Amino acid sequence: MKRQFKDIFPKKNSIIGMVHLQALPGTPACEYEIDEIIEKALTDAAIYLLAGVDGLMIENMHDVPYLNREVGHEITAAMSVISKEIKKEIPLPCGVQVLAGANESALAVAKAAGLEYVRAEGFVFGHIADEGWMNSDAGTLLRYRKVIGAEDVLVFNDIKKKHSSHVVTADVGLVETAKAAEYFRSDGLIITGSSTGVATDLKEIKAVKKEC
Repeated sequence: MKRQFKDIFPKKNSIIGMVHLQALPGTPACEYEIDEIIEKALTDAAIYLLAGVDGLMIENMHDVPYLNREVGHEITAAMSVISKEIKKEIPLPCGVQVLAGANESALAVAKAAGLEYVRAEGFVFGHIADEGWMNSDAGTLLRYRKVIGAEDVLVFNDIKKKHSSHVVTADVGLVETAKAAEYFRSDGLIITGSSTGVATDLKEIKAVKKEC
């Protein structure tokens, strides 16, 4: 039987801590060697463990400016190595997000590093992101998961993603978007505020939870 969200997070409410990696090799802001990046990531992950979080999410936050859906092989390779080290040292469920919207790369990293889940933006309904127009990718992404034998890796996806314009789908509400993601076999929904640091609207969370 396919792994379920509750198999990873059995508690009613769980906290996932974000491990924001330093800029990776090949990106404009990169200043450190891969071993130094790994050391910093392990330090951050250990702090989360001591703080009592329930899981981790590894992200290449500092690889700005982001590319649209595509990253170089060097990013996938680096994130695989770093993620493997974190998974080996930190006894917590662990996932990965590869910005921006490089969801197939995230699945490849998760498969290689033995991670339990990925965060996928742009799963359903196209939108305008910082990087330009981003098509939805649920169909290709889940087929890729099947091809690489990563069906135990859960796909959590953002709906009405932050830092984006959704004017093209303004007539499609948050709940309808959530239902579409559910129908398209999402393993978990992510609801955020309009940008990083902006709180999520509790009413929106309750509305989606009621319908999905």
